[in-house]
Amino acid sequence: MIQLETERLILRDYRPEDQEDYIRLKSDPETMYYLQDIRFHSRWEGEKDFAKVLADAASSERRFVFLRAERKDTGEQLGSVGYTVESRTPLGKLVGAGYFYLPKFWGQGYGSEAFWRVLEFAFLEDDVYRVTTGCLQENKGSERVMQKCGMKKEAERPCWEWHDGAMKARVEYRLLRQEFQLEAEKRRNMAVSEHPAVFRQY
Repeated sequence: MIQLETERLILRDYRPEDQEDYIRLKSDPETMYYLQDIRFHSRWEGEKDFAKVLADAASSERRFVFLRAERKDTGEQLGSVGYTVESRTPLGKLVGAGYFYLPKFWGQGYGSEAFWRVLEFAFLEDDVYRVTTGCLQENKGSERVMQKCGMKKEAERPCWEWHDGAMKARVEYRLLRQEFQLEAEKRRNMAVSEHPAVFRQY
């Protein structure tokens, strides 16, 4: 079972008792505004999907590494973050990542905090070689999470997706293992410069 921690969050595999929170999250129209293809429109749909999530987590060939994000102090669900294994290569797994959060938690830094921790797990513990993700160009909050986590823009695709009555542009980002290593080293150097006493060698 996967359980990760950040300063403020716990990111963990779903448990049977999380079903109601899971269905509520993926049924919320504002949360899922940019992910309408996976939004639930019935309880039956949610229960069926949640059963698949639990079964996949127990599989030796796990594909869906999406974790419940919750606050450390209260245990309250914020959203979901993770990735899907799209293929396996001799260099490692190629995955597509994503995240979605309840609106009350937007704009507080939770998205980038959680996503960076997931990237650490992916590259350091789960043999991932490449992470890709993207969003509609107008979804600036989501794109900012990608940028803050050191991802590299690969493409801007005009008139790419029909969404909410209009054709909209999409942006796509990636992070390779070697790019993650450089970003992690940059973050460590910044931490050392900001808090030298913590990292001082004796």
